[in-house]
Amino acid sequence: QVQLVESGGGLVQAGDSLRLSCAASGRTFSSYAMSWFRQTPGNEREFVAAISQSGAGYADSVQGRFVISRDNAKSTVYLQMNSLKPDDTAVYYCAARAGSYYYTKEILYDVWGQGTQVTVSS
Repeated sequence: QVQLVESGGGLVQAGDSLRLSCAASGRTFSSYAMSWFRQTPGNEREFVAAISQSGAGYADSVQGRFVISRDNAKSTVYLQMNSLKPDDTAVYYCAARAGSYYYTKEILYDVWGQGTQVTVSS
């Protein structure tokens, strides 16, 4: 089973860009569907973006602003976040699920990173 470590969070201003990284251990990274979720205090985690052998998908709230990508040689998935808004402020989590298809439901992922804080000031 893979283990995940996120990095790249921080404090930025509205309109800025930020790139999150999620490094995975294990030899079978390419066979995993990878996703990003985010969570604000008092709320459940919400789907942000995902990528797998079947393709990539995005939440409506980030479509056109965020781009998910992966480098299987480096066992790393990225989330490029552009035109950031204060509403994007959250803890961002990387998640993994074995298989060729990604899902948008948190419960279907069994491996999670520790999270990285993203704060966007207005």
